[in-house]
Amino acid sequence: MYQPNPIDTSDVILPEDLEALSEELARNTHEVWAAGRASQGWTYGDVRDDAAKKTPCMVPYEELPESEKDYDRNTAKETIRLILKLGYIIKKGES
Repeated sequence: MYQPNPIDTSDVILPEDLEALSEELARNTHEVWAAGRASQGWTYGDVRDDAAKKTPCMVPYEELPESEKDYDRNTAKETIRLILKLGYIIKKGES
């Protein structure tokens, strides 16, 4: 039986500047997800219906319920925490 065993990142505190990055990553995570669903024929629907390929989450990130945004935010923050835990440095370059 599969036993998930993610790397423990609970000791990693995100610096304030990476909190803003996590929101951008969360937004992009939703955009990537929505683009993938759209390419599979999914469209907006008031309720999720897998057979009809309808979901209420086929909306811009800003229109998602907070619970859905939190799912994407958690994914983004865990990704950043893992990058830092593995010893990488995240530094914003000059634009």
